[in-house]
Amino acid sequence: MQRCNWGEHGLMIKYHDTEWGKITKDDTVLFEFLILESAQAGLNWLTVLKKREGYRKAYDNFDYKKVAEYDEKKKEELKNNPEIIRNHLKIESSVNNAQRFLEVQKEFGSFYNYLWSFVDGKQIVNHWEKQNEVPASTPLSDKISKDLKKRGFRFVGTTIVYSYMQAVGVVDDHIVSCFCHGKK
Repeated sequence: MQRCNWGEHGLMIKYHDTEWGKITKDDTVLFEFLILESAQAGLNWLTVLKKREGYRKAYDNFDYKKVAEYDEKKKEELKNNPEIIRNHLKIESSVNNAQRFLEVQKEFGSFYNYLWSFVDGKQIVNHWEKQNEVPASTPLSDKISKDLKKRGFRFVGTTIVYSYMQAVGVVDDHIVSCFCHGKK
């Protein structure tokens, strides 16, 4: 069974095979990946995956309504939690982004509706032959990033947004020889 070369080892296998590139409609999962992708900034995805369970515990199972209400005491607790990435700016942005997430839900009915409005509800399936062909960003991730920033989200640069789009299945960037390619 052939996989994308980045998904052939350890924790990455399960993530690659069961989540990456699969369409995610659940707003809680969409929020989880928004937090995790933002936490990844400047790091590698394996580092984040290793801390995922710590994030799940620390962030109330990614309950964005609860996260939106985190006060200074809770943020300080997060900054001292070795089970997550303890970056002050990333923690502050996670609470801010939960608040913005709720605003988007109110406007669009769900974050899923908002995100998928950029692609008219249709997954983008790319046909890359090699992993090095996969871009770090695209004009679409530029557009979504710009819109998120306009709405007050933080840690949502175009590269983070493109990774997010891949993670939640807006984009299927599995290489064509990968057994996951084209499987929503």
